Amino acid sequence: MAHQIEQFTDGTAAFVSARESAWHGLGTVTAGALTAEEAMEKASLANWNVRLLELAATEITEDGATRVDVPEHFASVRTHPKSGRTETLGVVGSDYHPVQNEEHAEFLNLLADESGAHFETAGSLKNGRQVFLTMKMPESLTVGGTDVTDLYIAAFNSHDGSAAFRIVTTPIRVVCANTQRAAIQCARSSFTVRHTAGAKARIAQARTALGLTFKYAEEFEKAAERMVQAEMTLRELRDVVDTMWPVTADDSKRKTTNADQRWGQISYLFEQADTQAQIRGTRWAGYNALTEYMNHAAPSRGKTEDDKRRARAERIISGAADSLMERAFALTTV
Repeated sequence: MAHQIEQFTDGTAAFVSARESAWHGLGTVTAGALTAEEAMEKASLANWNVRLLELAATEITEDGATRVDVPEHFASVRTHPKSGRTETLGVVGSDYHPVQNEEHAEFLNLLADESGAHFETAGSLKNGRQVFLTMKMPESLTVGGTDVTDLYIAAFNSHDGSAAFRIVTTPIRVVCANTQRAAIQCARSSFTVRHTAGAKARIAQARTALGLTFKYAEEFEKAAERMVQAEMTLRELRDVVDTMWPVTADDSKRKTTNADQRWGQISYLFEQADTQAQIRGTRWAGYNALTEYMNHAAPSRGKTEDDKRRARAERIISGAADSLMERAFALTTV
């Protein structure tokens, strides 16, 4: 699976990262933290002017060409950031209203002003169809006195109608770079805004809802502290794995073999991996072994090891394993 970062014919890419290069090696790396304006400029996200155009089809017969209108559907287009030409991004319905990249950045800028956060990454995926911006919160969480977790706010937008405008609060464990998105009671970890006429108002509501970001961080840290203080045996972890990936006597040999391999990797991460050294034998270690497996060790498609590595990174970025990680958290938390 490719990284899907948008690349241009002049050799540049629609991606910027503060201080650290990304796994795909594309885009611009800055020496310090980014402002919203810098992120937009360096990632080539400014002045797209995403807009809707009426759609029509053309039928060609022996009698000539006939125009056929396509009611209730529109082409979502942008002004290409390099060529200046109009470019199609997708086909959307009549209730779709674009959320501009500038609105995307403005929303996060409001949060930055209140929280002291700074922009970390920004980029365009799938030739402009999807856009993301992320900010790093100013303070890290420390679990058990040693396990450091950074907190990020990430906002994702699509210009092709494939997804809503989505904001998530994401704790990322520094040691192994696991993306951990857990649903914490009394705290909002995500907020979704559909591309409708009321999208701007909903984004304003999201700002209020994300005032709970700090509550989320507080609740996540409390939950993690409880987990790091609670012991977990290998048998208890196996019960969690069996619940998440059940296998019956009637299942195929391939499925049982995959289950054995999965358990071998998870049990190794729990008992021997360096990433669990400071939290060994705890429920927090069990949760981290599960998330590390899902994000880094689970089988990935690809012809080469580099392809597989990129696929794993794409899995983290896209949040493909989010629901499993949330279930893992629910089954290991105390």
